[in-house]
Amino acid sequence: MHTGPMTDVLGADYEIRTLPLGGGDVSATLVRLRARPASRGAVLYVHGFADYFFQKHVAEHFAARGFDFYGVDLRAYGRSLRPGETANFVADLAEHFEEIDAAVRVIREEDGHRRLVLMGHSTGGLITSLWAHERRADDLIDALVLNSPWLDLAEPWLVRTAGSALVRGVGRVAPRLVVRKGLGPVYGQSIHSDHHGEWDYDTTWKPIEAFPVLAGWLRAVRRGQARLHRGLDVGVPVLVLRSARSHLRARCWTPEAMTSDTVLDVEHMQRWAPRIGRRVTVVRVDNGMHDLFLSVGPVRARALAEVDGFLDGI
Repeated sequence: MHTGPMTDVLGADYEIRTLPLGGGDVSATLVRLRARPASRGAVLYVHGFADYFFQKHVAEHFAARGFDFYGVDLRAYGRSLRPGETANFVADLAEHFEEIDAAVRVIREEDGHRRLVLMGHSTGGLITSLWAHERRADDLIDALVLNSPWLDLAEPWLVRTAGSALVRGVGRVAPRLVVRKGLGPVYGQSIHSDHHGEWDYDTTWKPIEAFPVLAGWLRAVRRGQARLHRGLDVGVPVLVLRSARSHLRARCWTPEAMTSDTVLDVEHMQRWAPRIGRRVTVVRVDNGMHDLFLSVGPVRARALAEVDGFLDGI
């Protein structure tokens, strides 16, 4: 039984409801912005690591085009983070399938939508791809849109191979061992309005340097990426948006951070995207940041226009 909708921190037009999950007090949170009317169906957005749904302009963009917009804060993320929980931690990415299943049930069965677009950013792009493959026989979604999906480790070859083997072993026996204290300040400083960005969000839910990276979680990610590398079949058209270039391992902010992906390697996205399904379109967005929808005005407008064109064509 889901709790009823309540007004969200994003404002009176946004409703939230708790999605209870199996086992204890674990839950997810579903945010909804209604379109008037919702003539084209619904969009469900899944965020990345050290993230939550706060991108009002994205919700309003799709609501204005006839889509009811939903954002889910996964377990132990954002609105769903409970006292005593390890922030952003799961030992298997498939644990998050329960959140997507619950959100899809609300969207399809309770809100009555027959058409659903699933959208994932960064780690959310990996999770949604794996979920769509596992649920492809259920015919639950009509398209998959990925905004800078995390399809491989943004590290040199030796770290991606030997280092990943080490993480698989350590992550199994010491899943909460910290392997990295955070992701560094550059990306957070590029997007938050207290620094060089234009976005105001809750830094307790999305810290500037992110949360610590734990061995068990990284093991889960590497296992998910390996599964994708072997080839998925999500059964629907896929749009992958990526920046034109990456700017990785910078220790301090420079203006270059505003026009490149400072978190992931965009060439990995280009390489692995075709493994997601049979109908995959990859679009390069010049001067895009890691979250393309948080890039400067003309760039995010271009990224959103690419999604609009893709959805018009399916």
